[in-house]
Amino acid sequence: MNGDVGFALALSALAGLSTTLGSLFGILVRKPGPRFMAATLGFSAGVMILVSFVELLQGAIGAIGFARSHLAFFGGMAGMFLIDALIPHDYMAERHRTEDEAGKGSLLRTSLLVALGIGIHNFPEGMASFAGALKDPSLGIAIAVAIAIHNIPEGLAVSAPVYVATGSRGKAFLWSFLSGVAEPIGAGISALVLLPFLNDAVLGFVLAVVAGIMVFISLDELLPAARSFGEEHLSIVGVVGGMVVMALSLGLLR
Repeated sequence: MNGDVGFALALSALAGLSTTLGSLFGILVRKPGPRFMAATLGFSAGVMILVSFVELLQGAIGAIGFARSHLAFFGGMAGMFLIDALIPHDYMAERHRTEDEAGKGSLLRTSLLVALGIGIHNFPEGMASFAGALKDPSLGIAIAVAIAIHNIPEGLAVSAPVYVATGSRGKAFLWSFLSGVAEPIGAGISALVLLPFLNDAVLGFVLAVVAGIMVFISLDELLPAARSFGEEHLSIVGVVGGMVVMALSLGLLR
């Protein structure tokens, strides 16, 4: 179990810190094109949705039953809704802002609020990759990859406006890094809380909650963000592609 826990924590850390890749895009290279962003965000949503319904929720039903699994599933969605309502993080909107629309001071304040919002939203994502890896290391890898893909544009959304506002690559990278650190922190807290009394029933409950969280993120955040790039067909192609790849990988592991 100790080795599994260490592996799960490492996966969560890698997924969370993928925001630093986005920060490098923001301060060193040109922003990825709309076609690339629409397809990759859609792909990430497809992976999350299929994993949630085919693997996580089904595993929870087997452990704690149909009714309790779905209560936990919708509870996870409700929890993410409350977080999103109280602390919104419309990170894709930042790409429409320019220095002409807002002064550097205003842009810096906005970008730091975006970083805070992303950090808080990353917290339950750390729980997701941790719980998935505890159930099955291969499943944990799939979830971590999907989360990492959608963390990259979040890092870009934090670093680019901070860099424009301050002219400092170091500050831009630091704030992006800090927003991603919330993910392994979420995994670590999950480990401290769950491990003392972890059993099949508790893990089943957590998997159902995680499934709800990931479906909410996919439908409320990833798909609208993918379609915001104006490449509607590419976004749905990305969703289907993510589902196909995830189904094939799950089939090969059985």
